[in-house]
Amino acid sequence: MKEKVQSALNEIRPSLQADGGDVELVDVEDGIVKVRLTGACGGCPMSQMTLKQGIEAHVKKKIPEIVSVESV
Repeated sequence: MKEKVQSALNEIRPSLQADGGDVELVDVEDGIVKVRLTGACGGCPMSQMTLKQGIEAHVKKKIPEIVSVESV
């Protein structure tokens, strides 16, 4: 499962990097993906929107078993 999630994150990573940020996979447990937003994304006031509407939406579309994506 971690490999699938990492692959999905790698697909969205260029969009984050274009804005000076990045995402790091921390863990996948019981359908919950835990990530760490880094770079510009780490302190951005819009990071929760990016997390839910961008990253979570993309990961859930690629891997329907995923329940949610959370920032740690």
